[in-house]
Amino acid sequence: MEKSQNHTDLSCDIAIIGGGIAGLWLLNRLVKAGYNAILLEQTALGGDQTAASQGMIHGGIKYTLSGSITGASEAIADMPNHWRSCLAGEGDVDLRGAAILSDHFYLWSSSSALSRMTTFLASKATRGRVNKVAKKDRPAIFQHNAFKGSLYQLVDMVLDVPTVVKALVDNCAERIFHIDWQHAHWLRNSDQSVAIHIEHDQQTRRLDARQFVLTAGQGNEAMLNELGITAPKMQRRPLHQVMIKHHYPHRFYGHCLGAETTPRLTISSHPCADGAQVWYLGGSLAEKGVHQTAEQLIGTARQELTALMPWVDLGSAQWATLRVDRAEPRQRNFARPDKAFVSRAENCPNVMVAWPTKLTLTPNLADEAIALIQGQSLLQPSAAPIPELGFLGHPPLAPTPWHTVFGA
Repeated sequence: MEKSQNHTDLSCDIAIIGGGIAGLWLLNRLVKAGYNAILLEQTALGGDQTAASQGMIHGGIKYTLSGSITGASEAIADMPNHWRSCLAGEGDVDLRGAAILSDHFYLWSSSSALSRMTTFLASKATRGRVNKVAKKDRPAIFQHNAFKGSLYQLVDMVLDVPTVVKALVDNCAERIFHIDWQHAHWLRNSDQSVAIHIEHDQQTRRLDARQFVLTAGQGNEAMLNELGITAPKMQRRPLHQVMIKHHYPHRFYGHCLGAETTPRLTISSHPCADGAQVWYLGGSLAEKGVHQTAEQLIGTARQELTALMPWVDLGSAQWATLRVDRAEPRQRNFARPDKAFVSRAENCPNVMVAWPTKLTLTPNLADEAIALIQGQSLLQPSAAPIPELGFLGHPPLAPTPWHTVFGA
């Protein structure tokens, strides 16, 4: 480390930019592998896409609603078991501090809509991943006599995302720093590699990393533009989700099968500090809702719940909506990516760009990133100390969207 009166050079093996689930998971993996790695976050840890996640860790059955196995379904078939190992403290990341909201997910529909899927769901292709639920074993919400459809239980589980974020942060808290891009900017070196110039208290610091990894979700786009990097490119897949805060006694986690290959409606339940819960609605409702105002979408959601669960009384509930942009690597014809994405940046030798595509695939992103990093024979784990960035402070944990909207 070189110092002068008002200038300091700092360095590390790997600097991750972006403290969502992808960046935090990768940091945990890199530190465990012996790299001198740090993470820089501009606002709050686990914000934006991570905070807006429904917490589903699924094995791909939701991508088989066309009645056949797809690339997307096979890419994540082993993910629930991978996450379960981590939750037990036996995986590549220690998630023992995280909470499971539900250890399974349901698939339900009316008899007519499910008939085209019955043979497929009973086939060898889905064995061990989906099981029909007998009437006596149905959850309380489907014990009502008004329910006439069929119900299947999936191996998918639902995690309390804020506790996952906290577990990942707690494992590496001393390596996570807040960066204010109003007082920092990228530098280009003569060999086209980059560094970060940081100004603080009339002093300047230069942070060099042998590898920068951009995991800032849609924030990656602005950094790529600033650095003049033209590939990889990003696409946005917008959603408009509904949040319902209520005191209905039953939690529920499930996909409703409709006429399309996307679930007609997805419901996940999330606890509030005041003892209430929030039903968070996704699926086709959220995709089509992009073109509706909040009032219109809430009206559509009311109609859907009345049609699908007429026995559920949400009369005193509070309703709100949340617009979310899912950031993904650009695909031909705006297709939905099957796997996590990690790539070297074009014309920038020490920058990699990553998008997990979905929460479930976060471990896959870390695997891909580490494989690329280890492919550089010159970048080996070092025993160097953490760079002296304590002056930056540490970013807070992001609140959930329902806490922000409903205050609980």
